[in-house]
Amino acid sequence: MIHSLIIAFSLYSALPMPRAEWTQKNMRYAMCFLPLVGLLIGGLEALWLWLGALWELGPALRGAGAALLPALVSGGIHLDGLCDTCDALGSHQTREKKLAILKDSHAGAFAVIGLGMYLLALAGVLSELRWSPRAGALLALCFPLSRTLGALLLLLLPCAREDGLARTFSDAAEKRCTAVLAALAALLLLCAAAISPLCGAAAAAAFALLFLLLRSKWRREFGGVTGDLAGFSIELGELALAAVALLTQKLPGGLLV
Repeated sequence: MIHSLIIAFSLYSALPMPRAEWTQKNMRYAMCFLPLVGLLIGGLEALWLWLGALWELGPALRGAGAALLPALVSGGIHLDGLCDTCDALGSHQTREKKLAILKDSHAGAFAVIGLGMYLLALAGVLSELRWSPRAGALLALCFPLSRTLGALLLLLLPCAREDGLARTFSDAAEKRCTAVLAALAALLLLCAAAISPLCGAAAAAAFALLFLLLRSKWRREFGGVTGDLAGFSIELGELALAAVALLTQKLPGGLLV
């Protein structure tokens, strides 16, 4: 189990970790620990939101710092997936050509445009959140939830390619990982509902809708999932769930103030 934790953090975070062999036995629970990386990021986001209020930082600096934190902690691995996916989707080519673009290490125009739009949107959403203990707690939950979404898509969809990280992790994963991740998603959503029933319900609806839409799109466009598509799903989940928290706070008599 500890080897699965090390592998998950060594791949999906920029934190220094001890070495672990990438054997099937050591990797079988790695996907179960991916949300733990998100929980670390979420905790740092809540801390930054609190510091922004304490230091009376302007919204531009608060939003920029909050948008940079996930990339700094994760090493940008999911943003890389977002860029590759934007290039592939923007090409409007055949499935085979799209899969080849996903594998290409070069960034095209659609990758640059997509990355810029995403970071602007994320910074804008996070800059508008006002600090409160409940707002910080809900923001912290967005990041493990988004990684649970990406991991479930990776395990439940067929792999679009015969090689790559998605195939490696999917083949190595224990069957019970799917049940563990589903239970973890339910637990995180219950925690959100305990903090704010309205936000919890909206987050659950957003999570389910994203899962269904992305599952359908990845099947239709690519014939399954890849590591890049899972990364795109994680980034989109972060943005969507943070937007849910913000919308709840903005409602008249918002529950997060």
